[in-house]
Amino acid sequence: METRTNEPMARHTSFRVGGPADRFVIPESETELREAVLDCKKSGQPWYMIGNGSNLLVGDKGFRGTIISTERLAELEVQKNENIIIAGAGVMLSKLANTAAREELTGLEFAAGIPGTVGGAVMMNAGAYGSEMKNVLLWADVMDQDGNVKLMKNEELELGYRTSCLERLGLFTVRAAFKLTPGDPEVIRSQMEELARKRKEKQPLEYPSAGSTFKRPEGYFAGKLIEDAGLKGFSVGGAAVSEKHAGFVINKDHGTAADILGLCNEVKRRVKESSGVDLELEVKLLGEF
Repeated sequence: METRTNEPMARHTSFRVGGPADRFVIPESETELREAVLDCKKSGQPWYMIGNGSNLLVGDKGFRGTIISTERLAELEVQKNENIIIAGAGVMLSKLANTAAREELTGLEFAAGIPGTVGGAVMMNAGAYGSEMKNVLLWADVMDQDGNVKLMKNEELELGYRTSCLERLGLFTVRAAFKLTPGDPEVIRSQMEELARKRKEKQPLEYPSAGSTFKRPEGYFAGKLIEDAGLKGFSVGGAAVSEKHAGFVINKDHGTAADILGLCNEVKRRVKESSGVDLELEVKLLGEF
C-alpha cells in the first residue's frame, strides 16, 4: 500500500486546488483498505476517503490527517448471463459506462460523462440527463469504520436526490453491482455520443470545476437563479461563475480554494437577496481554509 506525506490535494481534486494532506494512502485491495481504515482509527486522527475528488473542495491549508484514495480499487467483472457488472469503488464511471456499451448492455449511458468514481456515485446517488444510480444499482458491498463489510441492497441504501444513507451511517462503498438490460450497441453508442455533445455544448469542460456546484432547490434550477441574479461571469480572484452555464463555478485563472469558497458564499448571498431562495452547496468542503 503506497503512503505519501504532505501530498498536495490540488493533484487529486477536479477544481485543481487544495493544500497538502499530512498522509495520503492508496490501498490496492479490500484487505489493504481495511488496514488503512483501522490504522486511522487506532491513531485517532481525522481521515477522509476520496474517489476522483470531482465533488470536493479542499482548503488551501490542506488536511490535518489521512486521506484514503480508492483509485486502485479498480476491479471490474462482467456477469454476461445475468446482465450484471460488478465494479470496485475506484472505477471511473466513464470506464463503467464504456464497459457496459462494449458488452451491449444499456442503462449506464447517462453516467459516461460524470467525472466521478463508483464509490462516490453510490454515496451521492449520482445522476444526469434524467437518470441516476438508483435506477441501475443492484447492491453495494460497504465497509464500516471498524473494517467490517456487508452487502446492502438498493432499497436499503435510501437513495434520494444526490444522497444515500452511507454518509450518515459512516459507511463507504468497496464495490457495487449494476443490473443492466441487453441493448442495441449502435443505439447505446449514439446515445452516449449525443449526451457527450450536449455536455460539451452546455458545460465549461475546458476549465477545472466540480460540475454542478449547488444542489437543485425544490422547484427551481440553481443555474437559472444565479443567472437571474446577474452573476454569469462574476468572479472572485481566479474563480468565476461560468459564462456558459451559471450553475458551474470554475477555476478560471489559477484560483485558490479561498477564491472558490468566497465566490460560492457571495453567489448564495446574492441569490437569496434576489429570489429569496437558499442555495445549498453540492460540493463537499474538506480541510483548513
